[in-house]
Order: sequence, then structure tokens, then C-alpha cells
Amino acid sequence: MKAQTVLSVFFILIPSLSGSEDKFFSAFFNHVSSMNEQIVIGRLDEDIILPCSFESGSEVVIHWKNQDTYNVHSYYKGSDHLERQDPRFTNRTSLFHNEIHNGNASLFFRRLSLLDEGIYSCYVGTAIGKITNKAVLKVGAFLMPVLKYEKRHTDRFLVCSVLSVYPRPLITWKMDRTPVSQSNTEEDGSLGPFYINSTLNITGSNSSYECAIENSLLRQTWTGRWTMEDSPHKMQREHVPLSCQLVNKFFPPNQDFRVTWSRVESGTSSVLACYLSSSQNIIIYEPRFSWNKELINQSDFSMTLTDLRLADSGEYLCNISSSEYTLLTMHTVHVELSQETASWKIAFQILVFFLTLVAFLILIVKFRHKLRRCVNIITDRSHVSTDERTSSTNKAQENMPLSEYPASTGNEDRPRQHRTSILNI
Repeated sequence: MKAQTVLSVFFILIPSLSGSEDKFFSAFFNHVSSMNEQIVIGRLDEDIILPCSFESGSEVVIHWKNQDTYNVHSYYKGSDHLERQDPRFTNRTSLFHNEIHNGNASLFFRRLSLLDEGIYSCYVGTAIGKITNKAVLKVGAFLMPVLKYEKRHTDRFLVCSVLSVYPRPLITWKMDRTPVSQSNTEEDGSLGPFYINSTLNITGSNSSYECAIENSLLRQTWTGRWTMEDSPHKMQREHVPLSCQLVNKFFPPNQDFRVTWSRVESGTSSVLACYLSSSQNIIIYEPRFSWNKELINQSDFSMTLTDLRLADSGEYLCNISSSEYTLLTMHTVHVELSQETASWKIAFQILVFFLTLVAFLILIVKFRHKLRRCVNIITDRSHVSTDERTSSTNKAQENMPLSEYPASTGNEDRPRQHRTSILNI
């Protein structure tokens, strides 16, 4: 009884010790027993409130500390005193001043980081008593999980990724509701938050695939699902309807989501249209794409592509995404020539072949004609050259002196012998 009376008088005298409050509570802080401890879970870059309540009284003194060492926030004499506040908490903490007289000493904590994790102690002293509460702060992250479909040449992949997550999540894959483990996981960020990619090769186009990312700290699970619908075969200039429906059990009425239709090619994709549930805004980038507004009001986002062309053959993807779920629906469209177009194309091909053949024959005739002319010219030139050589030889022999003629060997032709005999006469 005497001890209680002494302590009561002692704490009544505390406020009168001008300038000594910080020194006293710094020395006495670790000797106060904890009356309450609470786990508080916050999200990275968001705000949080660390709770602390006390029995209201006068002469309130409040000290928040981290790990019983670092000064977080101090209040006494009716105002904040942040001279000794640790620089990590500058401009990030505040009390609810209008609620202090009602026994509320909770701390408002801004822009959480992973370094803020730890044990926070709240000491409150009044003229009638004192109390210490403890809050264990844990910080988690789970930002922008997505499921993407990628086509690389002839291979198809699903990529399940999360941009920022802490602690390390559990990622599971299923094919037709059966667990699979052939995924390739990549991780970036040694201490966190982590950026994680998990890639799975699609081996069965008629199968459904599912990826789940679970954050155990935040007790939050995100799920992505991929399905392949029937591949329609259409003729040129026709139209093709492609289905895509929202699943109500995954998308509650009060949850915002986004719908995107796109054309997928190897390494690239082009957006055809998108819809935002928050604003009910529809944006269409392809004029031949049409959405039925009445169906959209019924959570049916099926689309129609009109006036089909051969170049429209390919893969079309419907993506419905929210913060907790992603649904990918794939369609492969085959556009073929119409019978009328095919007949005209065959006739055109025959005409082109016939004209090509005629042109080829004309070229052959012209070539043969030119070849004959070249042969005739060469032959004529050869004859002229021979005649010129013969004429030159005869002239040379006629002008040669008789004494220079070689003696007859008996092997010359008859005309020469006759000419020689005449000369001898």
C-alpha cells in the first residue's frame, strides 16, 4: 500500500520537472511492464495506424519508440516534441490530438517501408497512472500480379508474374486442375520486395491452365486462368463472333476490372478494344470490331469481327483482369477464300499462266530469229574474208618476177603446171 502511494505521488510530481521528462522516461522506459501486445500488418508504401489506448487523465505524456531504442514520436505539455525523433521517421508520424483527451494515443504512420518492420512501444503517463502497449509491425507487398500469354515463333507460353511482393510468395500451376511443376521461375531483389516471373510452356492447346500466387502474410491469393475456345473457320468477307464472359464467382459486383481484346502475333500484340468497369468507358481501336452494349451490361464481353480478310487469320485474346483474378480466353481464327473469290482466283491464275507461256514462246521465236541473223552475218563475213585472202594471193603471184618462182616439183596442181609450161615456151 505504501509502495502504491509513493508511486502515485512520484508520477504526480513528474510533470513539474521542467526539461527532465525525456531523461526520466528514457531511463524508466525499459522497466515498465507490457500490458498489451498487438500484431499490425501494413502494406508497402501505404499508411497504417499503430493502436494505443489508455485511461484518460490530465498531464498526458506519450512516448513512441521502435525496438525500445529509437525515438519515433513524443508528446507532452500539450504538444509534440520531435527534437530527438530518429531521422527515419521525419514527417511520417502524427498523433490524433483531438482524441488524446479521450484516451487515444494511436500513432498514424505514413508511407511504410520494409525497414519499418519491428516492435513499437507506446508509453503513456498521466497524473493517475501509466501504461505501456506494444505493437508488432509487419509489412507486406503484393502489387500487380498478372498472367500473360506469349507466342514465340511456334511455341506458346504463359507467364505468371508479380511486380512487387513480400515476403516470398507461393506460386502453383495447374493444368486441367492437376498440379504441374515444369515451370521456370525467375526472381529479382535480394532483400525484398521481390519481382517474380514464373513461365510455363503450353503443351496442350485444348487444356485449361491456372496459376495461383499466395501471400501468406497479407492472406491474399491471386489467381489467373487461361482457356482455349473452339477455332472457327470462316470465309472471306464474312463475320466471326468470339466469346468472352465474366465469371461472377471470381469478379464480385463491387470489384473494378478491365477488359482488353487484342490480336496476338509472334513477339507482339495489338489492342483492338478495351473496357473499364469503373467508368464504363469503351474504347475501340479497330473499326471492324463491334461490342454489344446490352451484352456488356450482362457481363458478356463477346465481340464480333466483321468483313473478314485473309490477313485476319490468327490468334485473338480476351483479358479480364482485377486485383484478385485474371481470365484469359484465346481464339484462333482461320479465314479462307470464298467460293466465288476462289473461282476468280483460279481463272486469274490460268490467265496469268497462259499469258506467261505466250510471252515465253514469243521470246523463244525472237531469240531464234536473232540467232539466225548472227549466224548469217558471221558466215558472210567468213566468205568475204576468204575471197579477200585468195585475191591478195593471186595478185602477189602475178607481180612476182619469173626468176623468183620456185622450181616445179611435180606436185603442184595442173593449172600451175600449165602456166609454167607456157612461161618456159
